[in-house]
Amino acid sequence: MFKRLVTAAVTAVLIAGLGACSQGGDTHDEVSNHALDAGQDDGSATGQPAPATTATGDPSVVGVRDQVRHRAAQTTRATRPRMTKKCTTTTHRVKHTTSTGSGTKRRSRSWYSTDHSTSCKKVRTGTRAYRRVVRPERWCVRLDDVGGDPKKDDVWFQVTPATYHSAVGADERAHLEFTPTGSGC
Repeated sequence: MFKRLVTAAVTAVLIAGLGACSQGGDTHDEVSNHALDAGQDDGSATGQPAPATTATGDPSVVGVRDQVRHRAAQTTRATRPRMTKKCTTTTHRVKHTTSTGSGTKRRSRSWYSTDHSTSCKKVRTGTRAYRRVVRPERWCVRLDDVGGDPKKDDVWFQVTPATYHSAVGADERAHLEFTPTGSGC
């Protein structure tokens, strides 16, 4: 029973991963002002080999270091509603009664008390300013001879900050291998 559950879970993860890899989208390369296809292409249509993979199975790229670029996050001033908690207290009278005795000697006694209840809700009280991120921070590396193909020059890849810093420290025209987080810059 346990083996079946594990097999089903692994199959579900693989199907989800393959489905995520097959989805592509268009991005905009702001350096050359051209639209780029950010979809995954294994090169099978052009007869080129599929990209290399790391030990964990992630697709990696290999090439010669050309340039590095850090693009700071771009933000703009925006406003959002300011929500505050408003509470109201309500009171109502409650009648209490006790009885003593029985038959004709039965006596009732009544008294009143006041119960307090509080209800709170969030209400809008003006607006507040904040910084909205228009473009997230990016670290990019440009490679030549991507995958050993001398025709694939000047290709930008988005990378992690750690990969960016190691590329900055590498010599000009050094061979680099890394797993990109996105294409274009």
